[in-house]
Amino acid sequence: MLHTRKAVAAAIGLVAALSLTACNGDDNASGSTQASPTASADKAGGAGGADQADQSADTGTGGSDQSADTSAGGSDQGADTSTGDNSDGKVDICRTDELEVAAADNTTDKTEGVVTVSFKNSGGSNCRISGFAGVDLKTSLGDTFSVARNGEQALPQILKEGETAAFNITFPVNNSGGSGVQPTDIVVTPPNETKHVTLKWPAGTLPVTDGEDSGKLEISPVGKVSDSPAG
Repeated sequence: MLHTRKAVAAAIGLVAALSLTACNGDDNASGSTQASPTASADKAGGAGGADQADQSADTGTGGSDQSADTSAGGSDQGADTSTGDNSDGKVDICRTDELEVAAADNTTDKTEGVVTVSFKNSGGSNCRISGFAGVDLKTSLGDTFSVARNGEQALPQILKEGETAAFNITFPVNNSGGSGVQPTDIVVTPPNETKHVTLKWPAGTLPVTDGEDSGKLEISPVGKVSDSPAG
């Protein structure tokens, strides 16, 4: 359920289906308009918004609250594999502290914008990433939007050291001629994790409309860069 201000919720139709959550995330962002600069993890811990529950047995997440299950980071995904780093042969999930996280504006369309968030494995060993990240957007008005999933299939991925996974945030481009709503920060929680990273929003404003053609604000599942929309 949306918990942002009533006036903003009435004006912004494109997020009418999104739940508004108060985010107690750390605002010490290290934002970027390029994919290469990275942000450090919030050392205070805690999720960026409430944790998302698993949507199926195959999709774990550490994201926004979308069901009654608010267990931290969703369920642990993936089967045992011979490339694992543990003594039992299972690859650990990709931990926030071992990921370099960055956001870049990849918008090329005049009506639909794209911000790509990337996770680079810098932990020194293989790790497993699967599902949807948790994403909250903070605005210049002090409100927070929990961004919904787009419903695509999420597939387990193994990241070797130096490899990157990514997902896209799609949003309607503000062509209204008005000032729109200005996002300021992206609070990102990697799948199956509880610790979040705060990044600067690298793109433009969102339109203040409630028409059917205003587009959707949503995220795609995480995938390796060679297999993802970012690649």
